[in-house]
Amino acid sequence: MGDTQAQHRPAAGSRLLKSSLAGLSSAFTVQRLQLAAKAALAAGLAFAIAPLMPGSAAEYPYYAPLGALVSMYHNVAGSFRQGLQALVGLALGVGLAFALVSIGDPSPLTVAVFMGIGVLLGGLPRIGSGSDWIPTAALLVLLVGGSNRDDFSFGYLIQMGVGVAVGIAVNFLVFPPLHFKAAATSLGKLRLALGRQLTDMGAALTEKWPPEHEDWSRRSSELAEAASNVRYLVQEADASRRANPRRRLHPRDVDLDYRNLRDLERVTFHIQDMTEVLSDVIWTDDAPYTVPFSDSAPLAAAMTATGELLASFAGGDEADQRRLLAASKSAVEAGMAAVAERAQADSAATASESILLSLHRILRAVRPAS
Repeated sequence: MGDTQAQHRPAAGSRLLKSSLAGLSSAFTVQRLQLAAKAALAAGLAFAIAPLMPGSAAEYPYYAPLGALVSMYHNVAGSFRQGLQALVGLALGVGLAFALVSIGDPSPLTVAVFMGIGVLLGGLPRIGSGSDWIPTAALLVLLVGGSNRDDFSFGYLIQMGVGVAVGIAVNFLVFPPLHFKAAATSLGKLRLALGRQLTDMGAALTEKWPPEHEDWSRRSSELAEAASNVRYLVQEADASRRANPRRRLHPRDVDLDYRNLRDLERVTFHIQDMTEVLSDVIWTDDAPYTVPFSDSAPLAAAMTATGELLASFAGGDEADQRRLLAASKSAVEAGMAAVAERAQADSAATASESILLSLHRILRAVRPAS
């Protein structure tokens, strides 16, 4: 028992180390480092400008770098939106604090009531990240402003506004990010994953059942998660080009990315369906359908050809893709002909027709990469 525990401890430690290193690598990506550098620059500039503000606002310079941090986002349009939402939330919070003071001295009951109102106001449409600032600003005015609430509120809003403006300007002028590469890479990886799934299922049809390799049967949720991640990255690429001056220097047809994404989502759905059908046929004893042995070879050929086609879109040239598309169509048609011929002698319900129909729909959805 002691030896077994000693063997497990290094393995557990290795997994923990790998997990920690993966977490560190995700925290120190190039994109994150660029955002951190711009946030530092914006905070420093805002703090340098803060003492130049008129009147009592100059007495509250530390809120300017806070405003710069609030508006710092990983795309320009997000900086505009997040900064303006924060200012709206601050203004509502300050107004809420003055409303509380106007009805009498703050008490536990009145503070609780007005904080609840602040949270309710946070549900207003389009206020977004500003919702958190409504009760926060109200409490700051009450607790920090003290008897000097007018000057504090003026300085607070002015300095936060200065910081937001500086943050937006820095994000707009200093290497505004475009997230096109991540979207393109994710589309290619999803095509490869879908192609691999089809070729693995094609190989399973040619093995002795039950197949020795069954990893493909557990990938349905992974494919769905991968497709969801691709959608997120394409949306991020779309958002990154809005109000971005670099988009003219780095043009990309994001509309085509969306079309390719929708096609791949349809392909993912059909491959998930095929995965479940084939898994039932192989491992479920009471499945209401089967794949006759005579159908295995033509189905495997059709799956493999379609999988190779999908994988080719991740980097192959257009001529090769068109050749593989023609080969896939021929393989699917040959499979349909073989199944139809077998069905004349055996009219029992099989899964072969369902698999071939899914392959046919996949071929209708795919297109050569552009």
